[in-house]
Amino acid sequence: MFSPTQQVAVESREFADSTPGLRLFALLELIGSKDHFVSLQSLTEETGFPKPTVFRMLQTLETAGLIIRQSDKRQYGTGTRLRRFAESLLLNATQVGTRHAVLQALVDDLGETCNITALSGNEILYLDRVETQEPLRFNLQSGSRVPIHCSASGKVLLANMPRAQRHKLLRYAPLKQLTANTITSLEALDEELKQVQSDGFAIDNEEFMSGLVCMAIAVPTAHGRSNQCVAVQAPAMRLTAADAAALLPKLRGAAAALFEIETEGSAVAPRATPTPNSPQNVI
Repeated sequence: MFSPTQQVAVESREFADSTPGLRLFALLELIGSKDHFVSLQSLTEETGFPKPTVFRMLQTLETAGLIIRQSDKRQYGTGTRLRRFAESLLLNATQVGTRHAVLQALVDDLGETCNITALSGNEILYLDRVETQEPLRFNLQSGSRVPIHCSASGKVLLANMPRAQRHKLLRYAPLKQLTANTITSLEALDEELKQVQSDGFAIDNEEFMSGLVCMAIAVPTAHGRSNQCVAVQAPAMRLTAADAAALLPKLRGAAAALFEIETEGSAVAPRATPTPNSPQNVI
């Protein structure tokens, strides 16, 4: 099974004899698959394209705002336009209706509000949300954003990152204290994430909002690290951190269904759903 970078590298080689547009897209895919900045030399080596060709392609992507050149003028990373495009795809994908049905079924089963979330920069983006029918609830909408360090989904996705990448992401984003329970130091957050890695799920125990408890797990992916979660949240009077683990089997069932939807709606060949303990879903 390929990692995201290996998969893109394979596809890049397949596109080597294709049209200029597809070669440009293959290069953009390769850059987007990295969790670090890339250089002209490294991209030349990975794609096998001539260096002048890669340089011209990078200039085209930079002019379009799809990538940005760093201050050293030698390294490149994804641009704001590309990230907005990715978020629009997640919010408006053709699988949205089916995905929403899975979420609705989970809410019907659990009786509490459930979300599908994804990492967006240093925040968590709500891709979809179904509210409970209970009169006491916390109203957020699809497209809402919450801090990564004090949300259950955020902690799941942070735990799925190498420590160095996690610290780079949080370096310029202060861990703002929103409640008495919010974790506000990298050292304490690292310790919390060790527990998340061990448990396979994360709890927001009134860390983002007083009186709100949330539990999240990663949605499996066909290759590489997951960038999506499915989560349940409820007022603390109806859901405690101690009780949340009992909901894990139903959340895993929904996560498996979402994996199947994403697989069927993409060009990825169908595979067995990764188990919570498989390397693809170790967080």
